[in-house]
Amino acid sequence: MSGARGANHRTLSARPVASVSVDLDNLWAYLKTHGDPDWARLPSFLPAAVPRLLGVLGAHRVTATFFAVGMDVERDDGAQAVADVSADRHEVANHSYRHEPWLHRYSRAELETELVRTEEAIVAAGAPRPVGFRGPGYSVSPDLLAVLAERGYTYDASVLPTWTGPLARAFHNRTARAGERRDELFGGFSRVLAPNRAHRWRLADGTHLVELPVTTMPLLRVPVHGAYVLLLHAISPRLARAYFATAIRLCRWLGVGPSLLVHPTDVLGDAEAPGMEFFPGMAVPAGQKIALLDWMLATLRSHFDVVGTGEHVERIGVPSRTRRVCAA
Repeated sequence: MSGARGANHRTLSARPVASVSVDLDNLWAYLKTHGDPDWARLPSFLPAAVPRLLGVLGAHRVTATFFAVGMDVERDDGAQAVADVSADRHEVANHSYRHEPWLHRYSRAELETELVRTEEAIVAAGAPRPVGFRGPGYSVSPDLLAVLAERGYTYDASVLPTWTGPLARAFHNRTARAGERRDELFGGFSRVLAPNRAHRWRLADGTHLVELPVTTMPLLRVPVHGAYVLLLHAISPRLARAYFATAIRLCRWLGVGPSLLVHPTDVLGDAEAPGMEFFPGMAVPAGQKIALLDWMLATLRSHFDVVGTGEHVERIGVPSRTRRVCAA
């Protein structure tokens, strides 16, 4: 961490804490989930997206967390992305190896392989061994949490506490190619019952693992991360900003430390992500997207001390709320 950035965090340490994370989902991963056979060519938009993301974060002196996919980090463009992110003192965390949103269906052996291969790739690219994890598609399971704890992870960030999962799944299935419609994507309506604050999973062996959920709007439990705000922005920029500002004010009033999620598509135009016309917000020009993300970060920083997810967990200590892990 640069001296200026570190000093900024020390100065703001008495303020309530929030975090920003970036899921480095690559173009091929979106195409794969959508059933597009072109995914096998492993097309990448990381060389375009990562410098823009680092630029916006740097402008606000925010040190974030980047969740990296192992298959990308083993390649030159993904390794370079991790090297650049790490050089800018951002945390690099684990986002699985194959980026399959049905990760919660994996066996313990498959989960271990996903974690280990990604850990090795991240370390080989020059970043520290990760201590945080987020499942693709917000997928999580008791076996996953147990393997994370066994491997020394300090937190998981896979839960999206919302009732909109079935709606997102319906949209995916309506636009996906035949044979790629999946019933298990994005969870069910029961996710609305999940805590919207950091809490501890109590595992079967008595150990604990911190969960830092992707924050949804308090009370309404609707998503507030980049793609959803962009979806509203395509309808009305004023509506999108009012929606996000309301969510942040509710978080502040109700004592929720928001964990804001960003994706590479939040800074890319449609021509830079060929084949992703189905994805919400892709028709918004890249310049407008970057300006919106810049405003979102400024809004968040006006209320909170903004850090990465790992530092967020460190700042709040061990959450008092505990949630028991039930059998799958």
